[in-house]
Amino acid sequence: MDWHLLGLSFITVFLSELGDKSQLAAIALSGRSQSPRAVFFGTAGALVLTSFLGALAGGAVSELLPTRLLKAIAAVGFAILAIRLLFFNNEE
Repeated sequence: MDWHLLGLSFITVFLSELGDKSQLAAIALSGRSQSPRAVFFGTAGALVLTSFLGALAGGAVSELLPTRLLKAIAAVGFAILAIRLLFFNNEE
């Protein structure tokens, strides 16, 4: 087990999920329900499943494409998103 990678993955997902819409949905659901435990297990299970599917997809894609190319594609994608947010935000 690569403990460094495990810790890095945990910190990355933990920080990216803080204040995310899934967390806000969990807050809303637990506020309306009589069983916050059920909301916790449901949302935790969903996050585990989506993370598992993402890891499987990432492993499959990494078999087809070199890591350097994947990093370049991700960097270009994030740059495009940043440019759109900065310059093409349609606020009135």
